Amino acid sequence: MSVILGIDIGGSGIKGAPVDTTTGQLQTERVRIPTPDGARPEDVRDVVRQLVDHFALPGAVGVTFPGIVQHGHTLSAANVDKGWIGLDADTLFTDATGHDVHLINDADAAGLAEARFGAGAGVPGTVLVLTFGTGIGSALIQDGTLIPNTELGHLWLRDKHAETWASDRARELDDLNWKQWSKRVSTYLQHLELLFSPDLFIIGGGVSKRPEKWLPHLQLGRSRVVPAQLQNEAGIVGAAMMAAQSRGPTTRPAGPVIGQATVPRKLRADPTLASKKAAPSGKAKVAAGKKAAPKR
Repeated sequence: MSVILGIDIGGSGIKGAPVDTTTGQLQTERVRIPTPDGARPEDVRDVVRQLVDHFALPGAVGVTFPGIVQHGHTLSAANVDKGWIGLDADTLFTDATGHDVHLINDADAAGLAEARFGAGAGVPGTVLVLTFGTGIGSALIQDGTLIPNTELGHLWLRDKHAETWASDRARELDDLNWKQWSKRVSTYLQHLELLFSPDLFIIGGGVSKRPEKWLPHLQLGRSRVVPAQLQNEAGIVGAAMMAAQSRGPTTRPAGPVIGQATVPRKLRADPTLASKKAAPSGKAKVAAGKKAAPKR
């Protein structure tokens, strides 16, 4: 049995529990602490440290984040403080907790968990997990492998921004009944079906608790649609799974810990992303070969 602490950062609460990553089962009751007002990096860091100290579990820790996560850096901040943009969050949490922390996008975490232990268990091919809440999160799984940071809630359907038109929040704001909302969701899913041809759609978020309200009204041509099974535990389980897969020495690109830059320095200087007009020479070559220490 491999038990790893998973922590799920949400807009209203930060939840954690030890997870048996071989079965997907939580080993204790979840502990939830309200998300600090504004969700500033230093405040969220302190809550994560509280949860790690509370469970006192050795080893790596997995943490979800509601935004793009690449190489341990948080690169977007739609519903949290803008200080997260460009932040080396892996190092922020690792230094604060004394544990090797691995970050993953929250929808990607839910997708991993559902594909392995939930509604997608044993399903080959392409599985697309969508979480409907304040926005629309997405996770694309191909034969058990995650393609991260798809952000499909930000697609445009002609003049409609998907998540502001078809999210659960849009249903509430526009005072739609379930049949009306399901018509919008069908339009969105049909577009995704055309782009990705998934074998299975898994619908998560708060709406997964009431599938009888919307599932009979969805209209798709080829793909199956089912409600998510893990619900509020999916993020915790997926975070622990990511940490389990990432255990071992970790090399992270340099970047601000409580950041000033909006793009991590290492990513900005990556030769695969930089212009190839001319190779550096002389002193420039020497300077390029030196690794700058991250600012604290």
